[in-house]
Amino acid sequence: MSGGYFCMERLSFCLLLSAWSWGWAPGGAAKPKGQGYPHMNSIRIDGDITLGGLFPVHGRGAEGKACGELKKEKGIHRLEAMLFALDRINNDPDLLPNITLGARILDTCSRDTHALEQSLTFVQALIEKDSTEVRCVNGGPPIITKPERVVGVIGASGSSVSIMVANILRLFKIPQISYASTAPDLSDNSRYDFFSRVVPSDTYQAQAMVDIVKALKWNYVSTLASEGSYGESGVEAFIQKSREDGGVCVAQSVKIPREPKPGEFDKIIRRLLETSHARAVIIFANEDDIRRVLEAAKRANQTGHFIWMGSDSWGSKISPVLHLEEVAEGSVTILPKRVSVKGFDRYFSSRTLDNNRRNIWFAEFWEENFHCKLSRHALKKGSSIKKCTNRERIGQDSSYEQEGKVQFVIDAVYAMGHALHNMHKNLCPGKVGLCPRMDPVDGVELLKYIRNVNFSGIAGTPVTFNENGDAPGRYDIYQYQIRNSTPEYKVIGQWTDHLHLKVENMLWPGGGSQLPSSICSLPCKPGERKKLVKGIPCCWHCERCDGYQYQLDEFHCKRCHFNERPNENHTSCTPIPIIKLEWSSPWAVVPVFIAIVGIIATLFVVVTFVRYNDTPIVKASGRELSYVLLTGIFLCYATTFLMIAEPDLSTCSLRRIFLGLGMSISYAALLTKTNRIYRIFEQGKKSVSAPRFISPASQLVITFSLISLQLVGVCIWFIVDPSHSVIDYEDQRTTNPHFARGILKCDISDLSLICLLGYSMLLMVTCTVYAIKTRGVPETFNEAKPIGFTMYTTCIVWLAFIPIFFGTSQSAEKMYIQTTTLTISVSLSASVSLGMLYMPKVYIILFHPEQNVPKRKRSLKAVVTAATMSNKFSQKGGFRPNGEAKSELCENLETQ
Repeated sequence: MSGGYFCMERLSFCLLLSAWSWGWAPGGAAKPKGQGYPHMNSIRIDGDITLGGLFPVHGRGAEGKACGELKKEKGIHRLEAMLFALDRINNDPDLLPNITLGARILDTCSRDTHALEQSLTFVQALIEKDSTEVRCVNGGPPIITKPERVVGVIGASGSSVSIMVANILRLFKIPQISYASTAPDLSDNSRYDFFSRVVPSDTYQAQAMVDIVKALKWNYVSTLASEGSYGESGVEAFIQKSREDGGVCVAQSVKIPREPKPGEFDKIIRRLLETSHARAVIIFANEDDIRRVLEAAKRANQTGHFIWMGSDSWGSKISPVLHLEEVAEGSVTILPKRVSVKGFDRYFSSRTLDNNRRNIWFAEFWEENFHCKLSRHALKKGSSIKKCTNRERIGQDSSYEQEGKVQFVIDAVYAMGHALHNMHKNLCPGKVGLCPRMDPVDGVELLKYIRNVNFSGIAGTPVTFNENGDAPGRYDIYQYQIRNSTPEYKVIGQWTDHLHLKVENMLWPGGGSQLPSSICSLPCKPGERKKLVKGIPCCWHCERCDGYQYQLDEFHCKRCHFNERPNENHTSCTPIPIIKLEWSSPWAVVPVFIAIVGIIATLFVVVTFVRYNDTPIVKASGRELSYVLLTGIFLCYATTFLMIAEPDLSTCSLRRIFLGLGMSISYAALLTKTNRIYRIFEQGKKSVSAPRFISPASQLVITFSLISLQLVGVCIWFIVDPSHSVIDYEDQRTTNPHFARGILKCDISDLSLICLLGYSMLLMVTCTVYAIKTRGVPETFNEAKPIGFTMYTTCIVWLAFIPIFFGTSQSAEKMYIQTTTLTISVSLSASVSLGMLYMPKVYIILFHPEQNVPKRKRSLKAVVTAATMSNKFSQKGGFRPNGEAKSELCENLETQ
């Protein structure tokens, strides 16, 4: 809410303010001159222009008390820094010449409500007092001391205090410059338009802390904030920046109550342990709360578990970590970039009780710093505390280290001084001392000059303000380290718009250099995707990209292309290996061996028949059909080589043609033979005339007619579906992609194969039927019985082939088993025909030539009649005619 609205809503408060300011000035009090003296628990230094000062000289009081223990560094050091700066300005002939700066310095007691009470002092001179009803006892006019007019305020320290005070000061248009308040809320120029600061906003600090967290590879942290504007707005800025930058998640945000109950800090530690993976804890808290948190962590035996990251309220202070060094070890803190002011060190170390009476709290500091008492009455019997001698010296008889914000206190006073100097130059040119235009000083005009100052500060860094009254962000980054049992804050980096962090110089709890982790989930392994936990983008479960999936990105898996498989760690896809039946494979060696032996045997039979072409046995076997049958047998053996050869356009085309052609030729010839025998004997039962189409020429025509049907079917197949080779990736797409293979094969499916061999099977079955019908023919009457045995055996071979071929369709070795089974089955069929039909003849021709002689000739009619009668007689009493008629029938049948 704005300051005006603040006062309007609280009219009673404004009336109280008037009443308070009326009763404040003691009647008859004269304004004494001098270096300074105590008044209303404040320091008052006379001057032409008075500046206000707000410092946390004391801590917050307990049990209803407004103030607590003295703060030596945060309170006294900073207060003395303002006095030091005033002395320098008043002694500087070039800055505000002939104008003396005075001061009114108050103690905020580190509490915003108390600070609000105290800050009413600054506005009392601006409130009109009604003195009409004031009556003196002697009847004289009342003497009312007019309070000094405060033109600007230096302070406050805590952001919550500054916010409370800023709401009052803006009502009376009093500019304010803070040396330590960093809450982002104070950058709101519409609400805090008279507020400026020489320290950067926590918005920069939050950005720096986010950058540190990311540089340390942390992504899961907790936050801890003191209740109030500083802590809450600081954490809010950190969370906002972490969301904007991404990659950092807040496990939980814990708030420290303004008035913590007993056991509250132990409860906070237990709550932080609920998310134990979030070891890093971001702290925006005052130093009292920081110390209590460290004490609670020590009580909980969590030394070394938490990695604390403190804001500038921790900085490089000793008090929060005193006697808690092991718990605080490894803590990373941040502090606006500063240097130690040597002149202040000389000034402060020279302060004594005699030369520093203007500081009303210096005596209390002296007792606290040197552990002594100024009054004998304060000493207790048996106490180890001694009486102060006033010969003690700061830095000699006590430890001394300049407080971190001293530089900024000095810069804030100098900013006010430079603004007044520039204002005087413009409004009072050539005038010595204040001119009417600056008496009184206009707060609105002064604010403009404050915002436009640009000078080199006490540390050499430029002091400027942006349109919101903020200073630029420049930070030093510290780590609390213990080296050789000596604790110290060590500078490990800087932040000025960008982070420069020396990670290699950092030491962690236990003195190790191994970076501690503060992450919700471990990084996923290669080939695993992140499945985010709902609402927490830094927490996830890792899921393996299984099967044929690979890791597309951090959060997704994608299936590889059909001809690819994932690599070993599933981070990319690689081509699936292509396999084919190799000549060296055992699955190929056996069929090739059988085929070679079969081809040699077939050629041997052909050569033998050619050589003995005119002998009776060759003639009796039907030379023309025998050569056709032997050609089919040869092609059956040769098909093995086509089935094993690497599939390509020519190989696949030849497979389509010859795989079924060899068997069609063989079974067409056998079918023609068995059909001829069957017709002859059936005809012989009816008449003695010979049946038609039994001549060799007729037999060839019938055979080639049957073969041509196979060729016509293949030609139609070529037209409908041209032959080509394919790579089958589905046949061996195993569950484990490592075993997946692509099979290079011809485009002949199992159904196409059945259709291709179906016609040959039909010829084979038909031939078998005729063989069964001619089973009653006497065994020496031609080849009926050998053909029958051949067909029976062939049927058995192919009946065994079907379950083996189709039963292995799901096997990983399918390609090898089916190819080998098919080639061996075809070769066995050819071998059965070759062995049963031609090997006995070859044996007689070569080893029993005496049986290879012509028989006497009779007419066909006589032969058929004799054969028919012989068949009838053979059914009675086992009477068998002589073999002369049997062999003669064979010769006559084959030579017709």
